[in-house]
Amino acid sequence: MSGRSITEKILAAHAVEGRAVPGSIVTVRPDVVLLNDVSGPLAFEQFDAMGAERPFDPARIVLVADHFAPAPDVTAAGAIAMTRDFARRHGIAHFYEPGRGGIEHTLLAELGMVGHGSIVFGADSHTCTAGAFNALGIGFGSTDLAGALALGKLWMRVPDSIRVELHGAPGAYVTGKDVILELIRRIGSDGAADAALEFGGPGIAALGMDERMAVANMAVEAGADCCVFEGDAQSLADMQRRGMAPVEAVMPDADAAYRAVIRIDLCALAPMVARPPSPASGVAVGTLRGQRVDQVYVGNCSNGTMTDLRQVAAILRGRQVAPGVRMVVVPATQKIWRQAMAEGLLEVISAAGAAISTPTCGACFGGHMGILAAGETAIATTNRNYRGRMGHPDSQVFLSNAWVAAAAAVAGEICPPDEVMAMEVAA
Repeated sequence: MSGRSITEKILAAHAVEGRAVPGSIVTVRPDVVLLNDVSGPLAFEQFDAMGAERPFDPARIVLVADHFAPAPDVTAAGAIAMTRDFARRHGIAHFYEPGRGGIEHTLLAELGMVGHGSIVFGADSHTCTAGAFNALGIGFGSTDLAGALALGKLWMRVPDSIRVELHGAPGAYVTGKDVILELIRRIGSDGAADAALEFGGPGIAALGMDERMAVANMAVEAGADCCVFEGDAQSLADMQRRGMAPVEAVMPDADAAYRAVIRIDLCALAPMVARPPSPASGVAVGTLRGQRVDQVYVGNCSNGTMTDLRQVAAILRGRQVAPGVRMVVVPATQKIWRQAMAEGLLEVISAAGAAISTPTCGACFGGHMGILAAGETAIATTNRNYRGRMGHPDSQVFLSNAWVAAAAAVAGEICPPDEVMAMEVAA
């Protein structure tokens, strides 16, 4: 019998029924159930409809108003009110609104609620972001999560695993965003269907935790059920920094069975840009030199981190957003917003002519706070660029890392970041 992958080991440790063998069905108890102001109200209605009287464990439920928050209209305000009321009725302390929380996946990690070997169930497709922390983040529908709220468990199919071996170290202006765009370019938007992506190899040491989040966040864009990074000294130190007790990392067996093994040489990567309308349409940034942009957007559930904001400020310091271009920068959590303010990053960004938003998912999915009009083009650090994703169906979105996005803001068009960094800055 072959050894086990990281995913199989974590599922086995949380299984209450069944064996964690690829293709089999197991019933799993999560460490955290995560809901937002879009998925939550649907789950709350089903929770009440099934006659449940109380959640399985209020301390392990996290409710975040982030999608339509701050509320842009009466409907959104009502959804947030339902979420607030559910938290109040059931004594759920982990309820976060604008000014106190942030974007759910970044916030969950910041709270110290996801780490080595843990499982998060979330009614959001980017719950896979938890994989950065040697954990599993598994997305379910709202009706499924109503059952998880009541029972503290759900059944699921155990996925195959695909191993992604990282080697070397990235060069200048190459980030975790480029790693995942390169992987999706290679395997396609369904290349990891019914599978878990497992990232390992000596190259992961070159990626900070923010960079790993950027990779894990887009695993679903390759069709993956979930993903997971090997744990290491860096992820252990990150757990301790977030106030979590040290837990041994979950590692694969040497003879673990994989559907496929993919090798990525980080040294060979260039900054990437995914052309619309697919995250799988990635090319080196130089290929798109000269592509005009109307809007630049930095932020989302993994690319509104301190790492991203420092990169943006490095590009914008002493420079200006180009005439005819608007730039929107969204720190992912209130804590990140305040740290960026303390470091002077927000001053640099605003002085360059960029708008700075409170943490929200708004523009990323075309809800509010920066959606696109017909015929407009954006470059964004978000995770999807399908037709109509950020606004009008006749708009288009290019995906990139924060260096590339900020460089486009200054140049008014897509260009390699080193070209902008070579420009003279104001005295």
